Amino acid sequence: MATLLLRLQGPMQSWGTTSRFDERDTQLEPSKSGVLGLVCAALGRDRSEPLDDLASLRMGVRVDREGIPMRDYQTAKGVATAEEGKPKRERTVVSPRYFLSDAAFLVGLEGADQAFLESLQAALWSPVWPLALGRKSYTPSLPVGLPDGVQQSDLLTALKQWPALVLPVEDSLRLVLEDPHEGSMRLDQPIAPFAERRFGPRLVKQEVMHVPDTIDA
Repeated sequence: MATLLLRLQGPMQSWGTTSRFDERDTQLEPSKSGVLGLVCAALGRDRSEPLDDLASLRMGVRVDREGIPMRDYQTAKGVATAEEGKPKRERTVVSPRYFLSDAAFLVGLEGADQAFLESLQAALWSPVWPLALGRKSYTPSLPVGLPDGVQQSDLLTALKQWPALVLPVEDSLRLVLEDPHEGSMRLDQPIAPFAERRFGPRLVKQEVMHVPDTIDA
């Protein structure tokens, strides 16, 4: 097994999985659908193209700095409506957008084909389209790709051994690992091209690890 590591760090991030209609949510850590969408942007892969090769990768997240959940108040013009005998009028729609402030995540994608992971690593360093942290306007503050980001180790080992991304606030970090058998359910597993907006369940387990001794430069 090999693991590709990504650094997701920026002033604003949003990783929604249950957004419907006018309200946009965010999870407390990156969603698999969001991370794979970022990788597709790096590859220049269209939303209509299949992504079975990416969806089969096992994902894990190390939370180096917990983001502060915040709410952005937004409004937009709604669909014009009219009552019989009266002119059409537009209505203003309130659309709350939730996001994480000042978060830092180390994300790992584990797979058996190291050459494939190395091709993803190359794309992250030279992306076809701009990379974003969940929404187009939320740009990374540091490169998503990491030097020597493809590790010849399993997902858990890679996440535990990589230096801390930021100066630690506490003496432990939270890990969120995809598990095939047990854990809490997340509805962010792509089961069709992104254009179809179809996502299935996956299971994740959480654990805690000690902060690495070194800081990533």
